[in-house]
Amino acid sequence: GKLLRRAIEADRLPSLIISGPPGSGKTTLAYVIAEVTHSEFIRLSGVESNVAEMRKVVAAAANRLRTSGRKTIVFIDEIHHFNKAQQDILLPDVESGNLRLIGATTYNPYFYVNSALVSRSLVFRLEPLTVEQLEILIDRALADSERGLGKYNVKMDADARRHLAKLSDGDARKCLNALEVGVRTTPPTGGTTSVSSPSSARKARDATARVPPTSDGTIHFTLRVAEESIQTKAVVYDKKGDAHYDTISAFIKSMRASDQKSAIYWLAKMLHAGEDFR
Repeated sequence: GKLLRRAIEADRLPSLIISGPPGSGKTTLAYVIAEVTHSEFIRLSGVESNVAEMRKVVAAAANRLRTSGRKTIVFIDEIHHFNKAQQDILLPDVESGNLRLIGATTYNPYFYVNSALVSRSLVFRLEPLTVEQLEILIDRALADSERGLGKYNVKMDADARRHLAKLSDGDARKCLNALEVGVRTTPPTGGTTSVSSPSSARKARDATARVPPTSDGTIHFTLRVAEESIQTKAVVYDKKGDAHYDTISAFIKSMRASDQKSAIYWLAKMLHAGEDFR
């Protein structure tokens, strides 16, 4: 019943700029919009696409609308990598309705996307997925035999599911990758295939102790398998982006408030992420 869903279902959605952390569903949302609105879906990369390719896509979208009446969605991943000239190419056709632009970025679009494009688009921010949402995603992936891991007979412990969801830090892509690694590398009969682990103590263990043998070919996804699959939690940080300044701001505010524990935490995060204090 939210605005975005109503606009998609009614096919009354203008161009979109979607921001959010990695793995929050920006690309998936673009595919959903194209599917629901029966639009032609063209994907471009802000890193790889050039002006010539963009002009070709824009011309094709205008021709498609004129000849068949079918709308075109141009999805630009990492749109913040486009320079002003590249973004300006899209303006006339976005304004005239020849195409519907969906731009995805991990940065603040008001700082990195042409203001003229932003003013002609709805701007939405996707938040990281919660632990509960990631657990639902894991269950769906294990049940889906067409696009997921449903063809494997997997028995997943509850604590293993919770561990993957927690350490994914709201990133659905990271969660699903870890799940796939664990399922595909765990032998159903308790063989010796094992995911590499940075822990020397864990390396010394016999891999057969990690997954007990089963008679029905069931892959037992235990907490130990989950720990080896996802290993360490990634620190969300960047060199000059929002995460960089947000962390520094939090550190300074903690210092001003004489909050020793918080100040040590934010300092440790910066050091762990490789912040250069010179």
